[in-house]
Amino acid sequence: MAIGLTTGIAAAQSGSISNTGPSSNNNVTHTNNNDVDVTNNNAVAATNNNPQGATTGTATVSGNTTGGSATSGSSSNNSSLTANISVNNAGSTAAALGSGSGGGSNSGTINTTGPSSNNNITFTNNNEVEVTNNNSLNVTNNNSQTSSTGSASVTGNTTGGSAQSGNSTNTSSTNITYTVTN
Repeated sequence: MAIGLTTGIAAAQSGSISNTGPSSNNNVTHTNNNDVDVTNNNAVAATNNNPQGATTGTATVSGNTTGGSATSGSSSNNSSLTANISVNNAGSTAAALGSGSGGGSNSGTINTTGPSSNNNITFTNNNEVEVTNNNSLNVTNNNSQTSSTGSASVTGNTTGGSAQSGNSTNTSSTNITYTVTN
């Protein structure tokens, strides 16, 4: 009587029963359990603190017989934030799915058995794959801007000129792109 079973890690499984006696009971049973758990915890945070202030000075023409012009310049602030955030868990997910395919191909043979014998070859492959992806992506953009122009005055002159204050501007732009591949 010969009963054989060959195994290997994620290899093909085979079993054989041959040359058994009459009224014999012969069994080859193989159970392959694959349990794969993958957890990806991704926490990505970016913070941009951008306080800005711009002020121009004071221009005064005062106490002259003939006064000229007083001009205060312009003030401005410009802020731009671009954040491109990418998280890619595809490699670990694919690896988990590949390693959970275990068992390979199974084969069994039964030959030359005795009369009234009971011969069984049983293969059971149990595969459980669990992939958990926890992705936390956070961008904080704190953008505080102030802009003011100075004063321009023409006072106390016999003949006065003109007074002009400059422009005041604030500009802010934000572009955020998230890419998540699980």
